[in-house]
Amino acid sequence: MTENALHETMSRAVDAALDALVAAGTLPAGISRANVAVEPPRDPSHGDLATNAAMVLAKPAKANPRTLAEALVEQLSAHPAVTEASIAGPGFINMRLSPAAWLGELGAIASRGNAYGRSAMGAGQTVNIEYVSANPTGPMHMGHCRGAVVGDALAGLLEYAGFAVIKEYYVNDAGAQVQTLARSVHLRYREALGEDIGEIPPGFYPGDYLVPIGNALAEEFGDKYAAAPESEWLTLFRTRAVAAMMDMIRADLALLGIHHDLFSSEAELQAAGKPEAAEVFLREKGLVYDGLLEAPKGKTPDDWEPVELPLFRSTQFGDDQDRPIKKSDGSWTYFGADLAYHYQKAQGADALIDIWGADHAGTVKRIKAAVAALTEGDADGAKPFDVKLVQMVQLLRDGEPAKMSKRSGNFITIADMVEEVGKDVVRFTMLTRKPEAQMDFDFVKVVEASKDNPVFYVQYAHARICSTLQKGAEAGFSPSDANLALLGEEELELIKVAAQFPRMVEAAARAREPHRIAFFLGDLAAAFHSYWNIGNDRLDKRFVVADNADLSAARLHLASQVGQVIRNGLAILGVEAAEQL
Repeated sequence: MTENALHETMSRAVDAALDALVAAGTLPAGISRANVAVEPPRDPSHGDLATNAAMVLAKPAKANPRTLAEALVEQLSAHPAVTEASIAGPGFINMRLSPAAWLGELGAIASRGNAYGRSAMGAGQTVNIEYVSANPTGPMHMGHCRGAVVGDALAGLLEYAGFAVIKEYYVNDAGAQVQTLARSVHLRYREALGEDIGEIPPGFYPGDYLVPIGNALAEEFGDKYAAAPESEWLTLFRTRAVAAMMDMIRADLALLGIHHDLFSSEAELQAAGKPEAAEVFLREKGLVYDGLLEAPKGKTPDDWEPVELPLFRSTQFGDDQDRPIKKSDGSWTYFGADLAYHYQKAQGADALIDIWGADHAGTVKRIKAAVAALTEGDADGAKPFDVKLVQMVQLLRDGEPAKMSKRSGNFITIADMVEEVGKDVVRFTMLTRKPEAQMDFDFVKVVEASKDNPVFYVQYAHARICSTLQKGAEAGFSPSDANLALLGEEELELIKVAAQFPRMVEAAARAREPHRIAFFLGDLAAAFHSYWNIGNDRLDKRFVVADNADLSAARLHLASQVGQVIRNGLAILGVEAAEQL
């Protein structure tokens, strides 16, 4: 768990109190404590921390919740960090902690620095996170951006929480779309040779980003393939085009600070016989059989005929029908190829996470069924497997729909976005709402210097801290923990917010929700700005008090540690902390 974190210290204190009740015979031994929680109460006026221990353990212990709570309060009241423990309602326990306990957490932040909040929760388990995985047919655009940021931030979060993370990109280079890409590049190749190709035909990729590839092929091969039959150049042009697109995609992602550890090719997967191996494995388990595909739901097309295909028994895992893994022509369905890909991934990781667009929601149940079968588990999967769905983003410019990019043909690229507003603004903004919720990205609003702009609000808090420390130095004051007892109630309230960071890291990692870190940073920034504003009206509440060196040093120490927590949180999200705005 988290080293030197107050929330973990108090969790252990509750656990020790329960051990004492077991030793005294008040509580039976062997009862699971998995649902026991120690966290801040919803209403801060109730105390600093609360635990539901008596409530969740009373029933299995066959005890009265309030009686159990009374015994637990007696134990907790003896803890040196606890100044008050009281019972609320039928058996919840609220605790107030001593100022020394909170000041001690300030010391933990200072001693651990950029490691504050790191956790051993993951215990080194390997988690494969596959994200982006856009078809290699053009530059990264806004449709890919949110999933890319969510996946990368989740990777940063899980690494911070003690997991070994594999960041993977699945290259869909075996389908019809890359054949179309090759034909589109052939048009640009002929154009580079001087031919007037006219308007790009419907169904082809129209973007100017294919022009350099056509030029390079014309320079290398001359007119060798200009009038040649497609069979002579299609494979070559497809290979060259996909390679060029992947170079472009990697460069676009790098603009967002995203770098994958592994790129897996669908074409290579199929060439290596992985789908066949997965089919054999599932047939041996009786989970693939040859059967008739069900008729389409609704009105049956006039030309529909029943055809026997290899079907995966996905109904055995909660799906509404069994799914074909091959088409009638013998080629693999998307599901069949994905099934084999996940079979490959599961062999190298303890857990799998996929980041998908919300338009893929309909395939979640069947791919979860496949992973469950391939890892020899039940419907939940022997190896944990989670699919995170990310909603699309509406692009606006001061409230109006944003214009498309000329470079891409019909969309705004990630490169366009980063060039205009910067990497950090793009990344943080994408995490200011839950990924399953719709969101707007307004190019004007996201760079607004306003408290209503969460990106600015958090960055401004850090910049203010840097400015405060600099002004303190100019006045001859340095941060010091020598006289922290001089800090009052307002300062302790700020420490209490910052001290939630380790608990938030573990909660966010457990839920696989990196946006919780962004939300926490918003709360911490709000607490800092609120304290700062007190000093606007009262000179004695400013961080630097000219006639009180000891108090100034203590408050500057506090500011420094709040800044450290902000930097740590932003680092998880892949965002740099601004030192000035």
